[in-house]
Amino acid sequence: MTLHTLQKPYQLLLGDVDNPRNAKTAFGLRDWVPQDCVAQLRFTDQAVSVGLPDMSPHRAVAAGARTLVVGIAPVGGLLPENWHPTLREALESGLDLAAGLHQRLSDIPGLAELARRLGRRIHDVRQPSRTFAVASGLPRPGRRLLTVGTDCAQGKKYAALAIAKALQLRGHAADFRATGQTGVLISGQGVVIDSVIADFIAGAAETLSPANTPDHWDVIEGQGSLFHPAYAGVTLGLLHGSQPDALVLCHDPTRKTLNGYPQVPVLSPQFALEPYLAAARLTNPRVRFVGVALNTSGLGEVEAARTLKETSESLKLPCVDPIRTGVDPIIAALESLYA
Repeated sequence: MTLHTLQKPYQLLLGDVDNPRNAKTAFGLRDWVPQDCVAQLRFTDQAVSVGLPDMSPHRAVAAGARTLVVGIAPVGGLLPENWHPTLREALESGLDLAAGLHQRLSDIPGLAELARRLGRRIHDVRQPSRTFAVASGLPRPGRRLLTVGTDCAQGKKYAALAIAKALQLRGHAADFRATGQTGVLISGQGVVIDSVIADFIAGAAETLSPANTPDHWDVIEGQGSLFHPAYAGVTLGLLHGSQPDALVLCHDPTRKTLNGYPQVPVLSPQFALEPYLAAARLTNPRVRFVGVALNTSGLGEVEAARTLKETSESLKLPCVDPIRTGVDPIIAALESLYA
């Protein structure tokens, strides 16, 4: 049903990267699936560490690792050539390979042939390895929640992960559905939706969140923003294909212009709700917002608390920071509205 299914646990490849900003994938995996991360692989002691034991691929396999994950995002999306022998060593030690880079690991000379010969798999999770049908638009059973945003890179993935985890802890049947490369690596499966041809994005979203039992929640990681001049298309496809019953708006209150687009102001949350609802009603007329997730990492404790309270009162919706406060108010809203 999904594009990639990765074998866990993971060894995280950090190489010689010394800037933590370039190791977000590794940190995301450590933060959200620590039980699936058994080791890290660094070339020098000066490289970024995520606090896992340093092991060679051979030792990591002995410790239970099944896949070596490239945990960094190098400038330009290309791995340095001096990293290639480590990838070959990992395959020879018994590990699959996975990466969310623009560069395909399978295009590195000799790597795909070595993997085939050894019975290993290479997961280039940004690259689709199957095709999808166009969306049917037909209603399907099960419940779906989609995180949406006023911009890109605001916390849609973290909000979806936190909501799915909280639902599970409260005894609800729920699954996180990944639509980006880091989300796929965290969950072990999913569709990197921005790599799907535009006509088939909604169909891919239907495949990602299929018919289910009436009380089951698919919590779908949002992508892009309906108000983004470059990435609105992927957002609209997700809205239509997911057929969400519930939406959670993600917003960074410190961001004044779109990330990387200083000429475009970020839309205020109160003006974002109705356009999202109007777009989503095409395939689910009963869709509603159930909460707002703010990224308050740039605010102090007092200011964050005030901003959360004011936003909640203004929009008349539960308002949380998934990392700072948790998402219990949104879970309570779901339980109340969908009992």
